[in-house]
Formats: sequence, structure tokens, C-alpha cells
Amino acid sequence: MIRTLIIDDEPLARRAVRQSLAGPDDFEVVGEAGHGAEAVAAIGTLRPDLVFLDVQMPEMDGFGVIEAIGVDAMPLTVFVTAFDVYAVRAFEAEALDYLLKPFDDQRFARVIERVRRHIDTGDGQRGGQRDGMRSLLGGQGRLVARGNGAAQLVRLDEIDWISAAGDYAEVHAGGRSLLIHESLTSLEARLPHAAFARIHRAAIVRLDRLVEVRPGTHGDGSVRLACGAELRFSRRYREPIDGYLTR
Repeated sequence: MIRTLIIDDEPLARRAVRQSLAGPDDFEVVGEAGHGAEAVAAIGTLRPDLVFLDVQMPEMDGFGVIEAIGVDAMPLTVFVTAFDVYAVRAFEAEALDYLLKPFDDQRFARVIERVRRHIDTGDGQRGGQRDGMRSLLGGQGRLVARGNGAAQLVRLDEIDWISAAGDYAEVHAGGRSLLIHESLTSLEARLPHAAFARIHRAAIVRLDRLVEVRPGTHGDGSVRLACGAELRFSRRYREPIDGYLTR
């Protein structure tokens, strides 16, 4: 059983999470907490495997709870909030997911499956091994994007390529496309250069997704990715492709 604690200052919000957990037979709600100080005490006493943690609470908010417990000592955490502005900060705190209120059954089911996968792979506790991508990013292995009107997380190891979309960047990951309100130049600066490369003024690719490189006649050319996408690369940005191919 996955022992679960629900933390929210709104009784109706706690009830919504509890009702959503009534279906899965491998989750057990071991308690509820209505404010930050109560949450800290409950985590220490009940030692849950998973917490659904509200961000905005009186006196001590969700981030204050994590600070009081310590990131490495926190159970697996899913933030629950009505506001998407906290998403980046939530994942800097190594939250597993970020659930926007009001959520529907389909979105909650995806959270449940993510929790199961995380625990099944042995990474359910803080301090477990981080994947290579997260290490390259210094601990921040996800991007926060928008899709279907909600903030969504995209793991770096899910990304195939990123394209320019006006004032936004469009992330292509596992057959889905999501928007990030950030320029390609900004993303290029903070993505791990050993894993991602700008190949055109309008495209960044995940290098280990390359399956074919077709040189052109003037130092330019095209690439094909494992997802099937075919992209142009320009002579100006050819160097990282050549460097990856000769590793």
C-alpha cells in the first residue's frame, strides 16, 4: 500500500483528493492536515510514502513545509494548487507532479500512474539515484510547459526537439507538443549542452535522438530523429552535430 497524507487548508479540496483516491486499491489515506504546522507534525508521526501538498496555506505554506522537513527527508510530493505560477519553484523542490485545481479524473489518473512508476522503479524516496539528464542540469531535470489549459511537466529525457513559435518555444516530446513562454536562446543557455544542441535558428534537438544526418552542398543539411521528424540544420550550427557523431 502507498501510504498517503493529504495536506490542504480547504476541507472541500481535501475531500476531492480523498474521493479521487477511493478508486485505486493500492493507495491508503493515512491522514489529513489543514495547515503547515499540522502537516509537519503529521509527516513526522505518520511517515507517509506520498503527500498531496497544497501550496497556499495560512502561516506556513507548502514550501515552508518542505523547508521544515528538508527536501531529502520529504515523502514523494504532489503539489496541489489553483495557480500555475508556482510550478517552477515546485520542481526545484523536486516535486513529482503539479496538480492544478480543479482537476478531472483523467488528470488525477495520470498522477496516480506517475506515482506508481516512480515507486516501482525504486525512486520513491528522496536521495534515490537521479538520471543522467537531471545530473547534467544540476538537479533540475524538467521543464514546465502549458498544454490543455494547464501547467504540465516535461522531463528532459522525454524531449525529442524544440522549435521556435513566436514568443514561445514549442516542445515536442513523445508525440505531444507543449508551449513554453521562453525563447529558444534562453532555453539553449540552460539546457545541458552535452545532451541538446541548437541546429538552426528555429530548432534545438536532443542529440541522442538523431538517427540520420544528410549533409547538403554548402555545409548545411538535414537530420532525421527517432520520432520521425525531419529538420534542417544550418552551417552556422553544424559543429555540435559533427561533435556528437565523432564521440
